[in-house]
Amino acid sequence: MRTFKSLLLRPVLAVAVCLTLAGHANGASRSYQRSVESYSMPDVTLINQDGKKVRFKELVESNRPVVVDFIFGTCTTICPVLSATYTNLQTKLGADMKKIHLVSVSIDPENDTPQVMREYLARYRAKPGWDFLSGSRRDIDRVMNAFNSYFRNKMDHKPLTFIRSPADGKWTRIYGLISNVELMNELTKAGLK
Repeated sequence: MRTFKSLLLRPVLAVAVCLTLAGHANGASRSYQRSVESYSMPDVTLINQDGKKVRFKELVESNRPVVVDFIFGTCTTICPVLSATYTNLQTKLGADMKKIHLVSVSIDPENDTPQVMREYLARYRAKPGWDFLSGSRRDIDRVMNAFNSYFRNKMDHKPLTFIRSPADGKWTRIYGLISNVELMNELTKAGLK
């Protein structure tokens, strides 16, 4: 019975995701909660999609706006919507993409290997300037806790996006799905010129 229900729900979920993506790509307005926060980043070393070690604190505390979200490679719910937003942002910015840095942090480090992360980014036609990071469970938990965004398990995660302003080091915390227009407005507030 459970298998039958899950088979029935899959097409419904797929349609819902597609409708959300369609509205999302067109910049349809979404309601989201916004706050400005101060976070202290842990000095942990993570691994990017190319298998290179990356010092997380150094990466996000740069002199340009940084956008961070939490996803995982096999997600079929909110991660595709968050990633479609990154893809659309990269397309919209074009050559100006080098003015910001997009970072996706895995909440499933046991399964998100560099190969899985590379394949995920390829599905979304990611361009340079978008990094997908994984690492040890301990280090990923430290990053999630630093953003006050700890998820007990990957199926329980929330649509969160964080934008760091290089001017004052503050983070805009966005809870909910955000359109491209809204994200561009938030990036402008964070110092994107």
